Amino acid sequence: MVDRTPPSTPTSVGIVGLGLIGGSLARRLVSRGVNVTAWNHRDHPYAQATADGIRCVPDLRDLAQDRPDVLVLCNPLRAMPEVLAALAPAIDRQATTLTDVGSVKGMVRSQVEAAGLGECYVGAHPMAGNELSGWRSADPALYDDALWAVTVRGDTEYPRFAAVARMITAGAGNRMIVLDDGTHDRAAALISHMPHVVATAMINELTDDPDRNIAAALAAGSWRDMTRVALTDPDRTRAMVEEDAANVEDLLRRMAGRLNAAADMLRDGDGTALTRFFAEGQPFRDYKMAQRAMPPDNAASGDSNRYAERELRIDPMHWQDDLIASARRGEHITAFAEDHAGHATIRVQLRSAVA
Repeated sequence: MVDRTPPSTPTSVGIVGLGLIGGSLARRLVSRGVNVTAWNHRDHPYAQATADGIRCVPDLRDLAQDRPDVLVLCNPLRAMPEVLAALAPAIDRQATTLTDVGSVKGMVRSQVEAAGLGECYVGAHPMAGNELSGWRSADPALYDDALWAVTVRGDTEYPRFAAVARMITAGAGNRMIVLDDGTHDRAAALISHMPHVVATAMINELTDDPDRNIAAALAAGSWRDMTRVALTDPDRTRAMVEEDAANVEDLLRRMAGRLNAAADMLRDGDGTALTRFFAEGQPFRDYKMAQRAMPPDNAASGDSNRYAERELRIDPMHWQDDLIASARRGEHITAFAEDHAGHATIRVQLRSAVA
């Protein structure tokens, strides 16, 4: 059983994988005073990483035996079983909490449990990234004002959760929300995985068109914005989509139904139906317009109306439910107190939610 003594902010973090996400996280944590030890499957980043203040180890087991407060799995998901098998006999389950940065959570939890490390695990997914990849693209600014999703379930120990939460809020200076695995994976499919497929379909359509050079010459902002994620390494995108296959399949079939319906409206000249089609998403347009109307940084601008800081008292017996309810209200957690009750500071988004 894990020690229930409330942990302080983690002072040591282990990173598995120094790619775009892991490398950027390592650099950010070091820049904020956290001791970071890292392992990468190839050692080519080690010279620069060491110069950046990251301690690099030659063997994955060395990373576990270093007994970091939190060990973050930033490796590709396809490598997860092998990585977990190497960590399992070496990790100190009392000292180290295991987390990850994967874009799907149900699969990772299953893999962690299969390796016998379920008691140590709290899921996490930083909403940070771009179409680049690798250590050369790693940048601590990638995490500027980033929101993380942290996933828990009924048997998650609060001290485990608190270690990850404080790494995110105090260590990386980021915001977070708390979800269960299933809710996270469905939402990630909607706002990330399915759009990657749609963007790829758009560039495939362009590539197949005999007038593609003319169309590419005419392309401007809308094409750029709608296809940016299609520039991502296709193997990386394929792996991400496959890992959330059932949710993505369902969304793609629903999206295909919407597009087919719009095609029918155009064929039939049904102006009334087309008006409804283009007006249906108005609540989201209103939501984005309200966002854009606000200053980018209320602290710098003196604007006190953008966010409200307040304390969220968490019931120690029902902390998972309290935090998931906070996420559903649109609240972002920015800090945790040191006590087990888990007082949290909330940055409330003072704008209308999407209807």
